[in-house]
Amino acid sequence: MLRIYNIPVSLDKNDCDLKLIASDYLRVSKERIKKAKLFKKSIDARKKNNVHFIYCIDIEVDDENKIINNSKVKVERILPKIMNNIKHIKLDKRPVVIGFGPAGIFAALTLARSGQNPIIVERGKDIDNRTNDVNKFWNFGELDENSNVQFGEGGAGTFSDGKLNTGTKDSRVRNVLEEFVRAGAPEEILYSSKPHIGTDKLKDVIKNIRKEIISLGGEILFNATLKKLIIENENIKGVMISKEKEDIEIITDNVILAIGHSARDTFEMLYNQNIEMEPKNFSIGVRIEHLQEMMNKSQYGKFYNHPNLGAADYKLAVHLNNGRSVYTFCMCPGGEVVASSSEKESIVTNGMSEFARNKINANSAILVGISPADFGSNHPLAGVEFQRMYERRAFKISGRCYYAPVQRVEDFLEDKITKKLGDIVPSYRPGYKFCNFSDLFPNYIIDSLKHGIIEMNNKLEGFSYPDAVLTGPETRSSSPVRILRDKNCESISFKGLYPCGEGAGYAGGIVSAAVDGIRCAESLIHGVCY
Repeated sequence: MLRIYNIPVSLDKNDCDLKLIASDYLRVSKERIKKAKLFKKSIDARKKNNVHFIYCIDIEVDDENKIINNSKVKVERILPKIMNNIKHIKLDKRPVVIGFGPAGIFAALTLARSGQNPIIVERGKDIDNRTNDVNKFWNFGELDENSNVQFGEGGAGTFSDGKLNTGTKDSRVRNVLEEFVRAGAPEEILYSSKPHIGTDKLKDVIKNIRKEIISLGGEILFNATLKKLIIENENIKGVMISKEKEDIEIITDNVILAIGHSARDTFEMLYNQNIEMEPKNFSIGVRIEHLQEMMNKSQYGKFYNHPNLGAADYKLAVHLNNGRSVYTFCMCPGGEVVASSSEKESIVTNGMSEFARNKINANSAILVGISPADFGSNHPLAGVEFQRMYERRAFKISGRCYYAPVQRVEDFLEDKITKKLGDIVPSYRPGYKFCNFSDLFPNYIIDSLKHGIIEMNNKLEGFSYPDAVLTGPETRSSSPVRILRDKNCESISFKGLYPCGEGAGYAGGIVSAAVDGIRCAESLIHGVCY
């Protein structure tokens, strides 16, 4: 098989015959190409008067060498994958997976397929009941601390955009995408340069994976909270969980700890059980909302309303003279800013889009890099308290309800409270209150955000648009804690414990967390991490 790179394709030829596109680009007859499949598709919008697609196409031909030798374009031979027939260990006791977000889901699926019959413990509810609880919070401000945007089946990524782009080069990334498609995700995620599923479709995908895990002998305990690890002679011997106000002991030699980045009570329990952990860098900031049409025009110029382009996204980063980095994160085209609290009397924001990305606003986090030096303490959980401080302060300045603080960008840059909105209406529910973010954040965060917004406008016209709306705070970009483990993904504290995914500090998004879940499960059943 050959892979042809960097094929420019007109926006109007989006559905054109791939064999024809490949043959025209290679300047060979279409008949020589037996099969053609789209491997990657991206948008080239560097020149606003010539926005087009870039395709990467895999083809099957009989005369590969002839095409490679005669071609003046980038063509590469793709060798078939070599499957490693690694023998796995049949465990004496059923392994336990704590958490059913991306890391826990893919760890459990890997274990179930190897015949290990895993037990999954999830503190939140199944996706349907969880969705009901989330809607109660968004509509009426009724927060369930165990069933919300952070906790429940699917993890925090379920109520986001379902973005699957990742910087990790691990070969398991493709496996994760293929599993999502097998479970009902759109096939385009296999070739899109910026794949996403959308919250609406992701819910059904997660349910289908759950059904497969159960069909293979897995067991999922919802509304079940990890109370403590049972440890003897520095070895895991079981877990104590609480379900329906009853304490239950599960005997096991292996626990995959995929707790997510917001499991603060679990972090504290683990610290008290002498699990080695350390504070880590994360980021804090706000959400910014623009009209999606404005972003489309900024990115695509005269092609902004072309039906084959869809909603434009962006990814921006600047490095400031004060030594801080400011960057956009979790950009949600055609989406909304969502209430994401998991603790009473605190405000947390995030962004969410459905698959169609067809709502009027675009939103993204604008984040300032934070390090343990900012925490005011070297305690392993100091980052947790740092996050909590600003979440609770936001609750206080917005009137001690779950309305989020908002401010127009122009007012933010001029350090004055907003009195009236312009042409952009905040999408956050259950509501919002005009505030001055200078009353929420310290000067170094405010100054960094101001300079960051101004510099980002030089990269993306309209980013500092006066009527753009800031909503905050965004505090849960990643885990504030890293639970230390060795090269085989096993805790350096106790044998049989596998800190996993974003909550343990080893991932940053749906795909990287899923990959880490697979790695931890493979290490457990093979005895070594490959």
